[in-house]
Amino acid sequence: MNGGMRAPGWEAPVTVAELVNAGPLAGARMYGAGENPVRGVRIVDELSVFGTVAPHTAVVLIGAAASGGWAVEMAMRRAWEQAAACVIAPSGGLSEGSGEVLAERLGVTLIFVDEDPLIVAVRVASAASRPDAARTQLVARCATRLAEAGASARRVLGVLNAELPGTSVAFLDRYGRYLAGRRDAAGDSPVARSGRWSAEVTVPGQEEVVLGTLVAGGSSRSPGWPSVVRTVLGLAVAPLTAWAAQERLRAAADFAFQASLAERLLTGSATSALGAPSGPGVSGEAVAGEDAGTAAIALGWPVRGPLTAYHVRPPAETDDAPLAQTLITAGLGQVPVLVRGEGWAGWSALGPAELAGRVQHCLGTMPWPCAGGVGAQVEGLEPVAESLLGAQAAAFVAVEGTVLRADRMGPAELLGALPTGVLRAPAAVVLRPLLGIDRDGTLLETLAAVLDEGGALKAAERLGVHRNTITTRLDRIKAAGFDLDDAATRLALQLACHVMLR
Repeated sequence: MNGGMRAPGWEAPVTVAELVNAGPLAGARMYGAGENPVRGVRIVDELSVFGTVAPHTAVVLIGAAASGGWAVEMAMRRAWEQAAACVIAPSGGLSEGSGEVLAERLGVTLIFVDEDPLIVAVRVASAASRPDAARTQLVARCATRLAEAGASARRVLGVLNAELPGTSVAFLDRYGRYLAGRRDAAGDSPVARSGRWSAEVTVPGQEEVVLGTLVAGGSSRSPGWPSVVRTVLGLAVAPLTAWAAQERLRAAADFAFQASLAERLLTGSATSALGAPSGPGVSGEAVAGEDAGTAAIALGWPVRGPLTAYHVRPPAETDDAPLAQTLITAGLGQVPVLVRGEGWAGWSALGPAELAGRVQHCLGTMPWPCAGGVGAQVEGLEPVAESLLGAQAAAFVAVEGTVLRADRMGPAELLGALPTGVLRAPAAVVLRPLLGIDRDGTLLETLAAVLDEGGALKAAERLGVHRNTITTRLDRIKAAGFDLDDAATRLALQLACHVMLR
């Protein structure tokens, strides 16, 4: 990694916390925030040496300066006076309880180490003089660990959260839903919380579609740490892309297998051997040679008794059928899911009313603004094809976010699928005699209510007027030349009224 490719902050001084969390002091016990930058190291064996200690220096105590609790406490006070970055002392020089209290009171970070302080001093000096090299070592270690993790989102996120101390990392899909890692990291995207920083790296999918986003956040105030984190997150992109490709192939194979099985059931090929790719739950070997009905039962699909078809229609054609299958089965239970038209369809043992409610809930989980349709209930698999056609027609007519039952479709629903501009001119011709005498629109509204409700009484209730008022208006409508006793005339008038009132 050359300097020209590093993000801003890569060569910023390391902080005390960085040295402890991900550097040469890893494993040491730190008391204090560790937010100060470390620009150098000074070995101190006598308290008198403190007069020459420069600010932002890591002070390493040895000899008399680390000989006991009193000496360490005095060193802490002198370090505060000199604005030192931290004090590093050998374990045992001061009780840890006293060290924590002293660090908090003086605002100086205190670090206890078990190794030889002189060796520690050399390591810290190297990291302080070459912060880019120290960070490069961390990145190299992360690269090795990520390679060992392989194509597994769970293991990759485990490495990131283990190797980036003080940092929470999560993987979100392209819809912002949590997939793996630490859930608290999701709250840092896209804007950092107060007093925290955040970093994001996009994980590309196939055909220029974003697979998801790695988000990281923490409270470290090291100016170089976010840059290091972004670099490490970038290393995780390749294994996550490989993981997604594997999962996509597995899901596609599973969907292809189940869709093929559903088609065999619909076409009556219930005794055909299954040669489709295997998927989770039911393997190709397990069902090879068995009839499709047995395989469907193993999957938990309904194949006998009352059955009702459903159809889910996205706003445009999408190739993410495996995701749709996952969301539909999560909402409807173990049901077939196959591609029909521009959407997905199947059948359930639920009745039309309950199935419509389930599909409505399912629409709320979809990442696309879908519409749904439910067909008529039929007996057994043979007539399911007819129910599927009804469900598809209902889904085509339904508006986004709603579910329409095929047995509840009327003129208004059918007209909803047609462009108003195409029908408005013919509707005006049909209603011209009425529109010529209807100054305020009450006659048109009355005619529509009577035709929809099937009579004057219900029309009066719908409009909130007396029945005699409806009768008087009907007389005026008939006087305009409309024969409401003729079925063809009633149908034409009903459709025309709905077009004009839309």
